Amino acid sequence: MNEVETARDTGFIDSVYCGSGVDGKGLRCVVFFSGCNLRCPFCHNPETLCKRGEPMRLDLLLDRLERYRAYFRRGGVTLSGGEPFLQRGFCLALLRALKDRGIRTCVETNGHIADGELIAACGEIVCDIKNQETDDLSAYDAFFALCKEGRVSLRATNVLVPGKNDTAEKIGALASLLRRSSVEEGIRFLPFRKLCLDKYRELGMVFPYVNIREAEEGDILRANIVFRQFI
Repeated sequence: MNEVETARDTGFIDSVYCGSGVDGKGLRCVVFFSGCNLRCPFCHNPETLCKRGEPMRLDLLLDRLERYRAYFRRGGVTLSGGEPFLQRGFCLALLRALKDRGIRTCVETNGHIADGELIAACGEIVCDIKNQETDDLSAYDAFFALCKEGRVSLRATNVLVPGKNDTAEKIGALASLLRRSSVEEGIRFLPFRKLCLDKYRELGMVFPYVNIREAEEGDILRANIVFRQFI
């Protein structure tokens, strides 16, 4: 079997979770891909960064997802991670196979891999915009343009970290990005949490944001108010 076939037929998966109500519309089965092209200091899945994951054949993964179908029949399957687009061949084959079976798909991505073929294969996309440590959001322009070109449903999220990206300037830059990219659904602010601390300890890793307070309901409310002022 050549390298292209191997990339298509076998992927590296950290875990599969059935029963999520927050990773796309309806009840979802979530496939967590190993590997990521970013190193976000608030990452909740550090195990996907430093572990290769388990090699999983496409046919066996599909069989497993079919067994869960009764649970997510009104939702679908979400590819998350890590960064699913990093495993291009396997991700593409999985998305197409799920579509052939009439299973709705969603991909959670960081938006830094602007691949038109991958984007077009997605049922919907949730893109998390990373602006905690940078003011340069130009990397998302190409990705959002391809989503619009492919007419793929796109929703944007942003992890709100107090003292990092909760200022009017940061939120205004998000609004500007979404406005010029014609992302109509606005943005969903996600509160920064530190539920992942035990994972970092078990992996012998330092959690970069350990001394930053968690975001509260009031932080999210203020961010939404500020965001609407720029739209």
